[in-house]
Amino acid sequence: MNLHQFRFVREAVRQNFNLTSAAKALFTSQPGVSKAIIELEDELGVEIFRRHGKRIRSLTEPGKRILTSIERILDEVETLKRVGKDFASQDQGSFVIATTHTQARYALPKVLTEFTKRFPKVRVSIQQGNPTQIAELLAHDRADIAIATEGIANTPGILALPGYQWQHVLMVPLSHPLLNQANITLEEIAKYPLITYDRAFAGRSKIDAAFAQRNLSPDIILEAIDADVIK
Repeated sequence: MNLHQFRFVREAVRQNFNLTSAAKALFTSQPGVSKAIIELEDELGVEIFRRHGKRIRSLTEPGKRILTSIERILDEVETLKRVGKDFASQDQGSFVIATTHTQARYALPKVLTEFTKRFPKVRVSIQQGNPTQIAELLAHDRADIAIATEGIANTPGILALPGYQWQHVLMVPLSHPLLNQANITLEEIAKYPLITYDRAFAGRSKIDAAFAQRNLSPDIILEAIDADVIK
């Protein structure tokens, strides 16, 4: 077995079991992909794919486990390549940051400006997503570090360190009735429609918990993952 066979299997799944598309994506021939997969199945002694005639349709049960192992192996290969590049040239290479839009928009610009001054030959790449997606990128070695809300700390195999604290604030138009209140309570806030974060973000769970503790059901009319959209 070899890495080419592993890549063919992974790409076949990514291309919805279309071997022609998989071959095009990997710049090779469809017969070559098909032959390599069959040879891998023969070597392993199990079928990776269910077939209808000459077409593959889905993964078999052992095929699902094999795919998981293949993805892990290929991820490790990419990690080895990065390690080699990093140590071959200490002051250059690539640095992948997985983060949310909010962190990329508000927290990282000043930091990255200083970083690029100190390491001008390092190519920085930012991969954006929600905390769950960010954790997956880090867990599969597709990112070097992740910056997100505290929800990422619950992911197995990831060490989370506190960077800074932030807090939620209530924003309303200048004509809003709440501006006439001396002390704004959750009970008062719950009387009005709200715009807040999507449930995929840890900050949203804290908002929901605060209302739940008061037995309140806020009228959330819009959820968004982007702080700029919310504003």
